[in-house]
Amino acid sequence: MPDRTAAVTRETAETDIEVTLDVDGDGDTTVDTGIGFFDHMLDSFGTHGLFDLTVSCDGDLDIDDHHTVEDVAITLGEAFAEALGEKRGIQRFADRRVPLDEAVANVVVDISGRPYFEFDGEFSQASVGGMTSDMANHFLRSLAMNAGLTLHAGVDGENAHHEIEALFKCLARSLDDATRVDDRRSDVASTKGEL
Repeated sequence: MPDRTAAVTRETAETDIEVTLDVDGDGDTTVDTGIGFFDHMLDSFGTHGLFDLTVSCDGDLDIDDHHTVEDVAITLGEAFAEALGEKRGIQRFADRRVPLDEAVANVVVDISGRPYFEFDGEFSQASVGGMTSDMANHFLRSLAMNAGLTLHAGVDGENAHHEIEALFKCLARSLDDATRVDDRRSDVASTKGEL
């Protein structure tokens, strides 16, 4: 199997980002976005998905967290699309539920090449550690649109830190499952012959 890795950069007037990704990693992460809680979420994502991940972002945090979170999601989504290539042999579908104390997140993913996103839930507090809670929802949407995922996600809880962290962990486990290679499959998991 070829290496499923990618290195993607994104430079705009709002952000300067470098992302490297190894889908078949050990969960080693190095993350610096300037938003401590977001760094924690990306570290958790890499750790629980067993993705080797580096993220460096210099964003316009003097304005707010929006451009940093959105553009990191765009860049990471592009990295997944590049690393997976033609998606030969992958499981394609996954469905997970992950708890964190009182919070429970669910993620259903299809690495379909047809971007779609649906979210069900609300966050219990408006922000956590310098990150606007609703940006977690926007992160998932931006990732799905740029990685070519059909992604349905939801969360329920009483603490926004727990709710967001459960979402990132659940996303990681779902993507780990869906990107795994099935040795019985030599082509893509589609009657169309491509994804």
